[in-house]
Amino acid sequence: MVKNIIKKPLTPAVLHILLALSTQERHGYGIMKQVESDSQGKVNMGPGTLYGSLGRMIDAGMIRESDKKIDTELDDERRIYYKITGLGQKALAVELERYREVVGVARHILLAPKPITYGI
Repeated sequence: MVKNIIKKPLTPAVLHILLALSTQERHGYGIMKQVESDSQGKVNMGPGTLYGSLGRMIDAGMIRESDKKIDTELDDERRIYYKITGLGQKALAVELERYREVVGVARHILLAPKPITYGI
C-alpha cells in the first residue's frame, strides 16, 4: 500500500493539502486559507473537498490528527489540527520530483530548435 501511494500521482487537492501541512500543523480552515494563499487565490478548496481528502489521507497514513493547539485562548477546542507524516512527506517529495521532470521536458521541447520544413 505504501508503494502504491507514492507511485500514483496525487490529486491536486491532496498536493495542496500536503504543501500547506509541510510547514506547520493546521486546522481545516487554516489549510483552506493556506491553499488559497499559496495559489494566489486560484484554488479555493471547499469544505467537502477538504474534509473528504483529509479523511482519505488519514486512512492512507499521509497525515494524522495532532494534539497540538496553537493558542487555547483563541482556538475553539473543537478544532482538529492535522500533521503531515513521514509517508506524507515522502509522497510530497516524489510528487514534486514528478513535476520537476515534467517541467524539464516542457522546457526542453519549448527551447529545442524547430525543425525546418520545406514545401509546406
